[in-house]
Amino acid sequence: MSGSDANSRARANHALYLAKIVLSAWQRELARQDTPARVLIQAFHGAAREHLIAAYGWFLLSISHGGATAGGLPRSCDELPPMPEGRVFPGEINEFRHLEASGWLADLLRDPELFIAAPRQQGNLAVAAADLPGAEQVESWLEKLEALFERMGDSMDEY
Repeated sequence: MSGSDANSRARANHALYLAKIVLSAWQRELARQDTPARVLIQAFHGAAREHLIAAYGWFLLSISHGGATAGGLPRSCDELPPMPEGRVFPGEINEFRHLEASGWLADLLRDPELFIAAPRQQGNLAVAAADLPGAEQVESWLEKLEALFERMGDSMDEY
C-alpha cells in the first residue's frame, strides 16, 4: 500500500472513530430519556451519517489509489477521479457500485427527506424531522462499513 493509500485508509478509520463517538453520545442521551428520541435523531443523525460517508469516501480513495480532488471527498464511486491511462478500477469498486445502487449503502448515501413531520409544540423549540434512521440503523451502517473495510483492506494488503 502506498503512502497516499495508507493515509487515505487512516483517514477512513479516523472518520469511523468519530462516527462511533457521535453514536455513543446519541445512545447515552437515548438512555437518559430527557429528550424525545425523535429530537435526538434530528440532533445526531446528520453528524454520524456524515462521518460514515467521509469514511467511505476516504476508503474509496484508498482502494482506487486516488487522491481527493478539488471537488472534495467522493461520496460515491461516480465521484472518483478517473483512472490514469491504461489502468482500470479495482474489482472492489464494482462491488461498491452495486451496493450504492441498492441495499444498505444506497440507504446510507441517499439524502434524507428534511421536511418537518409535526408542528412545533407549545414551549418546545425543537421539531423532529420525519423518518430519519435511528441510532440502531446508524450503528448497523457503521458495523457493515467496518466489516467491508476490513475484508477489502485485507485483500488489498495481499497485493
